[in-house]
Order: sequence, then C-alpha cells, then structure tokens
Amino acid sequence: MRLEVKKAKDKVVEAEKELGKKIALNNESVELWNEFLPELLTIISVNTASIKIAGVSIPVLKDIQFNVLKFSVFERPKWFPHGMVFLKEVAMIVTQLNFLKRKMTLLDHARRKTTQKVNLYEKVQIPDYEDAIRKIKRFLEDEENLSKSAQKIVKKRQQKLKEMAA
Repeated sequence: MRLEVKKAKDKVVEAEKELGKKIALNNESVELWNEFLPELLTIISVNTASIKIAGVSIPVLKDIQFNVLKFSVFERPKWFPHGMVFLKEVAMIVTQLNFLKRKMTLLDHARRKTTQKVNLYEKVQIPDYEDAIRKIKRFLEDEENLSKSAQKIVKKRQQKLKEMAA
C-alpha cells in the first residue's frame, strides 16, 4: 500500500513538473492570450474508468472530448491553431493531475485505515486474545488437576473400604 502511495505521489510531482514546463514554454506569449476567444474551445466530456488497487476503487482518466468551434484562419491571428493545441494539452495535463491527486488521496486514506486496523490487531486485540487463551489453559489445567486429585481420593477411600471389609 505504501509503495502505491509513493508511486502516486511521484506521478503527481511528475505531472506538476510537466505542466510547469509546458506553461514556461509559452510564457513569452502571455500577452497574446488576451486576443483568444475562450468559447472556441470547450470540454464536452471527460471519460473515466475505475480500477481497483488493493481493494480501493480508483477513478482513471481515459480521454477528454473537446468541442472546437470553427473560426476563420484569415480573420484570426495565425497562432490560434497552435494555441488550441496548447490549450488541449494543458487541459489534459491539468485533468490528469487532478485524477492523480485524487488517486493519491484515496490510496493514502486507505493506507492510514489499514495501518490503524493492523495496529489495533497487533497491539490490542491479539494480546487480549493471547491473555484470554492463557487464562483458559490455566483454568483447564486446574480442572484437570482437581479431577485427578478427586479420582485419587476416591480410589484411596475404595481401598480403605476394601481393607475394612476384608
């Protein structure tokens, strides 16, 4: 479980670095984005699946469907097509990052719960059961010893009665 949490954290860090690199590459063209029309690119749907890792259901991003409105290449700046590709890539990375963070959170929560249960068993319940078993064994040994003693007493009485009768 700890290994899965560590892998998820590493993937989150990797995705954040990738997003930082992608944004840094287009840092010089920030002023141009004022010309961009946000309604040209919208997300239609985010398709997901679910996988189980150590009994925990984790949502996984399959793909994102975008709606791209048609625009005139002649009326708009020539960087718009590149900007659309850039926005799609950034949206994909950000969405993937959100899914990875969710995965990390779910796995970490499951790990903590599992650790709590293991500690409960190891430190509380198992010692209590061992103590109870020890008490039961002692009781049964005492019962057996009393039974043997009672048999010896009965046997001695029977021998005395036989001796007196003879």
